Amino acid sequence: MLRIGLTGGIGAGKSTVSAAFSELGGIVVDGDVIAREVVEPGTEGLAKLVEAFGDGILLPDGALNRPALAAVAFSDDEKRATLNGIVHPLVARRRAELIDAAPADAVIVEDIPLLVESHMAPLFPLVVIVHADEDVRVARLISYRGFSEADARARIAAQATVEQRRVVADVWLDNSGDAEALRDSARQLWYDRILPFAQNMEIGAAAAAPAQPVPYDPSWPEQAGRIIARLQAACGHRAVRIDHVGPTAVPGTEAADVIDVQVTVESLDVADELADALTAVGYVRLADGIDGVEPDARSTVAEFDHSDDPNLWRSRLHGSADPGRPTNVHLRVEGWPDQQYALLCVDWRRAHPGTLEAGAYRRVWEWADATGWRP
Repeated sequence: MLRIGLTGGIGAGKSTVSAAFSELGGIVVDGDVIAREVVEPGTEGLAKLVEAFGDGILLPDGALNRPALAAVAFSDDEKRATLNGIVHPLVARRRAELIDAAPADAVIVEDIPLLVESHMAPLFPLVVIVHADEDVRVARLISYRGFSEADARARIAAQATVEQRRVVADVWLDNSGDAEALRDSARQLWYDRILPFAQNMEIGAAAAAPAQPVPYDPSWPEQAGRIIARLQAACGHRAVRIDHVGPTAVPGTEAADVIDVQVTVESLDVADELADALTAVGYVRLADGIDGVEPDARSTVAEFDHSDDPNLWRSRLHGSADPGRPTNVHLRVEGWPDQQYALLCVDWRRAHPGTLEAGAYRRVWEWADATGWRP
């Protein structure tokens, strides 16, 4: 099962993308629909809203008067927090029920209006953001949903900023054009990335990783940040630390477009325990083995007070099933040579721009000893 987080600001066009994914076979779990469902007459949600905001939020027939609720709840941060504290847990519970009922090979598209605001992005293997400029969104809200300009801008201001959305976006769909252009973008995304991602998840395969180096991409650290946030959510307290390592972690360095991340754990048993959690967020287990040090490195290890026991060079390797972001996730034990060496190499390469560490194991550790480097 592949779960996709889909969101965008009010009026951005998220519903158009959601509908396109549904037509292509995705199972859409719509947060807006669920949010309405959990506050229908007779529900626990509606009773709690009336208790918090009074009978003035009801229509004569006892149903929720949404504009009246919005006028009250969006008037200040405390009242908005009260509204979210009532509705969000109920929506989450209903969402979980729908996902549990889906087939094991399904692509679940979770359409969540406040995905960014509720800090849920790291829970998803892929986050898709639909965006349009504020003036475009305001015009749409006035034309199609009857908002006043003041109300439209207030609703937009109450949501996440463009910068906050960009931080969590694996995919940024621009909707500055017409609806058909957005649908075309959604279809292309489905066939080029989402469907292959889901197929890789089903068979437990990592996406092919490019081997040829490319010029340094300034967005690599930001991409690594999203991966690290996802891994932190998956690993929880079982990760001692999580670091962006490898050539893409060194500013200005030409490298293959593959993000390497090291998850430091207390033991290989913990690494094995994390396998299912990592697979669930898109990082399938690939292999165990001795990390790629130089063939003669083990003869030099003892000289630098690092164990020459091959067992202390073992790790667990996971790879991203997402063809849009090839990633290696190395699970290594705290204090073991391979764990320290991965961290050391990043700092060494930053101190020696343009120099490759291949064949330089001894030099790297000599530099560490001379500078007093510690992980």
